Amino acid sequence: MEKSESGSPIYRYKGSDKNIFEIASGESSIDEISNHIEKYIGEIHMVFHEIISDQVHIDIHWVKPTKERPFHTLITSGMSDKPMNTPADIQDSSYTELSICLPENWKISEDSFKDEKNYWPIRWLTYLARFPHKYNTWLSYGHTIPNGNPPEPFAENTKLNTIVLLPSIIFNENFHCLRLENKSINFYSLIPLYEEEVNLKMKKGVEALFNGFDKHNISDILTIDRPNTVKRKKIFGLF
Repeated sequence: MEKSESGSPIYRYKGSDKNIFEIASGESSIDEISNHIEKYIGEIHMVFHEIISDQVHIDIHWVKPTKERPFHTLITSGMSDKPMNTPADIQDSSYTELSICLPENWKISEDSFKDEKNYWPIRWLTYLARFPHKYNTWLSYGHTIPNGNPPEPFAENTKLNTIVLLPSIIFNENFHCLRLENKSINFYSLIPLYEEEVNLKMKKGVEALFNGFDKHNISDILTIDRPNTVKRKKIFGLF
């Protein structure tokens, strides 16, 4: 298997392992997930429902900004309806849901979503929630998924081009896992990265990013023009 310099496996996907459309049934854990969200994040304002779903039915729960949490939170449900194809030696990682936090001024509406600059985080939540079921693989802590090969920026107003999955930084650790009678669901936050940050992660592992994240106060909340935590500033015309 191909591996990065850090020793992590690299998976390459050229086409779906499941080319036949498989219509999904209703969500099996939506009530439990909804309760989990409202317990640890806040009241769900709205749920964006898929009309027709392949493999799994993905909904996105929207928690609006509050004074205590002045940002939008979007969380999937439905990804965990089916187990992922997790390696046999990895425990308690077969079921996952995803989240992303957006700035308070981010435009969230049906009309706003017609503009890719507003819609791409939602697109990626849905895409990644279905990804392991379409490609018979798994997603978990520290996994990175680029926007194409070679990676391209998610939108014209940002240079961020790759997603890394990490436990939420700003939500209580109790939110990270929902333990049900028949399974445990892990919740990971989508953190967009710059190319240089991805290169560091591939070379030294995901933990190599954390010092830079701490230095620049990088959190779950998406900032499309945030500092690049790896790229050095110029000093007197030099790097």
